[in-house]
Amino acid sequence: MSPDQIQALAWDKQQGLLPAIVQDAGNHRVLMLGYMDRAALEATLATGRVTFYSRSKQRLWMKGEGSGDILELVSLEADCDADTLLVQARPRGPTCHLGRASCFPSAPGDFLSELDAIVARRERERPAGSYSTRLFEAGPRRIAQKVGEEGVETALAAVVQDDMALLGEAADLVFHLTVLLRARGLGLADVEAVLRDRHAAAAR
Repeated sequence: MSPDQIQALAWDKQQGLLPAIVQDAGNHRVLMLGYMDRAALEATLATGRVTFYSRSKQRLWMKGEGSGDILELVSLEADCDADTLLVQARPRGPTCHLGRASCFPSAPGDFLSELDAIVARRERERPAGSYSTRLFEAGPRRIAQKVGEEGVETALAAVVQDDMALLGEAADLVFHLTVLLRARGLGLADVEAVLRDRHAAAAR
């Protein structure tokens, strides 16, 4: 956000404060609502760590300054009226002071993105006893074989089994495909980007 864009925000509507909705950039879950004044916004952009104006403390407050559970800035934009901010961030620990991921306990999120992040973490850390670890250590050829097996089982379930069996096989297929992509340094977001590009091209 440029200095001109910051200047153009509707600071006068709420005594110099703008509501800032924070969303997990990975799974799109709404994490919290805070308020930013101009200094908090500038600090967020300058440091890459989401900072608010605390109305109770009457000062700037960086999320996680005491707990270490910071919010790393990914992107920030204003709404159509320039009086509310949407902050996309990557949380490093729970956002809620009660130890929950979100201040809104039932806030929906994209579980496939969450699964992709879990698989990526398993690939990095290789925890002992994990099925994902065994797959990664077997290598891409073995993972590809599993994807092929799960694809056949999914197709068969679609023809001769009930809906729950089909869903179970489809879940196995998606999981193993996610592992295969990660073994090649890719993720479900990369597949989504290809689909989005194809959709955009078809709509032209």
